[in-house]
Amino acid sequence: MIIVAIDETNLKQAQELIDNLDPKKCMVKIGSVAFNSIGHEIIYYAADHGFKIFLDLKFHDIPNTVKKSIQGLASLPIKMLTIHTSGGKDMMMAAMEATSDTQIKVFGVTALTSLSDDETNEIFQRTSSEQVNAMLDLAESAGIDGIVCSPHELKLVKKRDTLLSITPGIRLQDSNDDQKRVMTPKEAINLGADYLVIGRPITQSDDVLETLEGIFNKKDVGIALHYINNNAYFLIVLLPV
Repeated sequence: MIIVAIDETNLKQAQELIDNLDPKKCMVKIGSVAFNSIGHEIIYYAADHGFKIFLDLKFHDIPNTVKKSIQGLASLPIKMLTIHTSGGKDMMMAAMEATSDTQIKVFGVTALTSLSDDETNEIFQRTSSEQVNAMLDLAESAGIDGIVCSPHELKLVKKRDTLLSITPGIRLQDSNDDQKRVMTPKEAINLGADYLVIGRPITQSDDVLETLEGIFNKKDVGIALHYINNNAYFLIVLLPV
């Protein structure tokens, strides 16, 4: 399943993008960029056109605030949402309680892929792997559905049978953007990623379709397609250029 991110702030442009998508082939992701400008309108527009929706707002606050915030969104036609695991076990449990009467799945962000190991150590006083492992312990104990982590921490996630993984930081080659802990699609798939986020390498290329086809035409595609048939998925994130 492909998840296409609607990161437009203009309602008409977002609607045009949705009109060019097929709900039988993808979900849509609404992040803070779109939600803060056109959130409810674009969510209902997408739902009315048959799309399943992933709401990526990364909630992080005291447990009662997170619970009430999610309860305020629970009536929206969404299937997945995100929180920050660093908010703690009680906060994650509050998020799960808020979604207990719904079919919404809760995914926890461990450490942003924009953070280098040095930056992670500066903030949390431990390495990226140590931070992710600590957050995985909390996530499992809180009973959330899955984890958002960089490909470098996938081995840690795959040791936990109860957690799905969403993996951003996927790059086709070396890059100099704001993502630090990155890997290629083949590398992440080999490590057992359940969902891959592929964004700017495709959407900011000179020829989006040619770049996308190039990924699937490489010799590692057989591995990718085989893994897709065993429930791994690509999330292709479309960002405005």
